[in-house]
Amino acid sequence: MGHAEQAPALEVRVAAHFADSAQLKRESAPLLAAPIARAALLMASALKAGGKILSCGNGGSAADAQHFAAELVNRFEVERPPLAAVALTTDSSNLTSIANDYSYEQVFEKQLRALGRKGDVLLAITTSGNSASVLAAVRAAREMGVATVALTGRGGGKLAGLIGDGDVHICVPHERTVRIQEVHLLALHCLCDGIDFQLFGAQT
Repeated sequence: MGHAEQAPALEVRVAAHFADSAQLKRESAPLLAAPIARAALLMASALKAGGKILSCGNGGSAADAQHFAAELVNRFEVERPPLAAVALTTDSSNLTSIANDYSYEQVFEKQLRALGRKGDVLLAITTSGNSASVLAAVRAAREMGVATVALTGRGGGKLAGLIGDGDVHICVPHERTVRIQEVHLLALHCLCDGIDFQLFGAQT
């Protein structure tokens, strides 16, 4: 089968991805609007008080953690001062030395213990809710008085059981990783907008 014959079938698959993604986002809006708003308020309050946001995740979730930190440190959609955020996924020397000398499970926990302070917020991203390295960071955050905003899917996995009274759980109601990640990105953009709105008012 040549490229010309394959194109219509691929176009159908692409259209199905768009439709599935759009449907999940519509279905998620009434479920996730409240926890996303609470998370934005929590993060904005921490930043206003001199705290910072520390983000972590693995694979695609690591990319999301870095994306979010960049939106805060640089800017989202409006001109405003830089906001304090650190992605715990970017320092290759820290990541590889911790993984080599101890275990990969501790790569975010050790950085959080070194850099985090009471009043900060940990953004913990795991589509399954079961990433051992993210769970270790969340447990450390609880010990340190660092609030957690958890971005998960699939019912929240083990992470759902670690959510405390001062934490926020944003759980995408889906089982498929790719769809969960797409909603995670939208949720992160909503958080960026909500933080800017709380700290600097409506400018768009």
